Amino acid sequence: MNISGKFITFEGGEGSGKSTQVLQLARWLEEQEIEVVTTREPGGAPSAEIVRSLLVEGAVDRWQPISEILLHNAARAEHIAHTVAPAIAEGKWVISDRYADSTMAYQGYAHGFDREIIRRIHEAATGGLMPDLTLILNVSVESGLARAGKRSGDEDRYERMGPEFHERVRAGFLEIARRDPKRCCIIDAEAELETVSRSVIDAASTHLKGALP
Repeated sequence: MNISGKFITFEGGEGSGKSTQVLQLARWLEEQEIEVVTTREPGGAPSAEIVRSLLVEGAVDRWQPISEILLHNAARAEHIAHTVAPAIAEGKWVISDRYADSTMAYQGYAHGFDREIIRRIHEAATGGLMPDLTLILNVSVESGLARAGKRSGDEDRYERMGPEFHERVRAGFLEIARRDPKRCCIIDAEAELETVSRSVIDAASTHLKGALP
């Protein structure tokens, strides 16, 4: 089936359910006979996964905001070059758990770093590549951190940054969606899993209906 590749991203705060919804949407797209690649950031390519551990593990104050921005975009450049761009060129649909909006929300809105500089670094690292559709899973900070706290492992550096930080992250994502409504769709992630999945599928069907078989 000759369908041009599309790039879909999931965004949202900690514990918003992105990883689950990536798999749910991928399953639905495959049922529509679309070949799908699922990936994540930071990471998504061997070299980018090396950088991931530097960002999501360790002390909360491990990095200055500019260092985080540069590390995220270094990983992103590798991710685009080795995973995202080749898959899209082959006509596959790529679904990523996080992308550039996370850098803007976390380092720009929450840490207060100059957002124009973040945009320029993104342009340099990716050639300005932005998704065809971004699904922002909106959940209260209290609920999200409670969910995230049930996960095991060492990748909890951002989770430990505190509720006020995460309130700014959430506000940042909502502002990003407000500024770019053609690309972004806010999904109520407080609902039951099946309800959230249906909302995600409905949003993808509506926004990308011309590309679906």
